[in-house]
Amino acid sequence: MSFRGAAKLILLIALFVSAFVFWPWRAVKQLPGVLIQGAPQQKEIAPKSLPDMDGWKLTAVAEYRLHARVLGTKTYHSGPQSGLVPTDVAVGWQRMSDSAVLDHLSLSMGNRFFFYEWSDTPPISQDEIKVSAANNHVIAANNEVRSAIRWLRVGQLVTMKGYLVNAAKTGGFNWNSSLRRDDTGNGACELFYVESVKAVNSLAEDE
Repeated sequence: MSFRGAAKLILLIALFVSAFVFWPWRAVKQLPGVLIQGAPQQKEIAPKSLPDMDGWKLTAVAEYRLHARVLGTKTYHSGPQSGLVPTDVAVGWQRMSDSAVLDHLSLSMGNRFFFYEWSDTPPISQDEIKVSAANNHVIAANNEVRSAIRWLRVGQLVTMKGYLVNAAKTGGFNWNSSLRRDDTGNGACELFYVESVKAVNSLAEDE
């Protein structure tokens, strides 16, 4: 093999290893223990108009700060909401940020919902799961946020700041955010207009 051929082979191997280590589908492993102590912070405000996006009128109804562990992401390429919200991000805090709990749950996302299942008995009560995890329909306020959301990895610790919003589109289609953390089912997800996002791989980076 020529020197040039060997150099190309080494480069291809390096690219393959980098892709395997850093590709977004590769989850970040976390040791057991609660990683996020607090719950999301919400402050209701007088309705405030935000810039229209993809034909939707957006109205902010609460300031929102989320600090949580990423439990899953799901990208949607079709449907009336996909232009406004291409990606949903499921997150957990308190004991739903603990690998000792999450390892006993089967988590999945689809049709704009976040699902959790278990065998035999749940590792914590269903009521606690319900108030310690949420699915967020993320509206990126700018390209920087859009890129950061696209590259989120399961297991990362993420901080997102912005507003919970209600959205309305011509034709009478309305999409409103949940303003509670204890609801489930249709309408229970947060419609989150995110102005800033930071994701890290460990508690040490999170400080």
